[in-house]
Amino acid sequence: METLVLAGPIILGVAIAATAALRRAPRRGLRRLVALNAVVAAAALTLVALLALGFVDAANAATASGAASATDPRGALLGAAIAVAGSTLGAAIAVAYTGAAALAAVTEKPEMFGRALVIVGLAEGIAIYGLIVAVILIGKA
Repeated sequence: METLVLAGPIILGVAIAATAALRRAPRRGLRRLVALNAVVAAAALTLVALLALGFVDAANAATASGAASATDPRGALLGAAIAVAGSTLGAAIAVAYTGAAALAAVTEKPEMFGRALVIVGLAEGIAIYGLIVAVILIGKA
């Protein structure tokens, strides 16, 4: 769990560096980005091969960390936070597009207001689903 939290700033830094490299020299930056992706893919394939051949035992590592996390509610709370954040962002994007389209439709045909309101409400329902998942996860914590 802690490794995921620590990896966030590293991933953000790599994304910013890649964007800067692509802006300065697009062709050279693209080559470097493809080379970096090839290195990451090779490392992932190596890890999968090690797991498949039995050199690394993932089951023992999972049970060793699972015993400590059985009493630790941080995972469920982090999952709830991710569920709320993701669903809220998704709902915001959906309402932005459907709201703009609904406003344009109602401007031309005022009798479309009821249908437009239903479509915008369906888009807002995405956030409610995230809240329901969060409540379920918090209940398990």
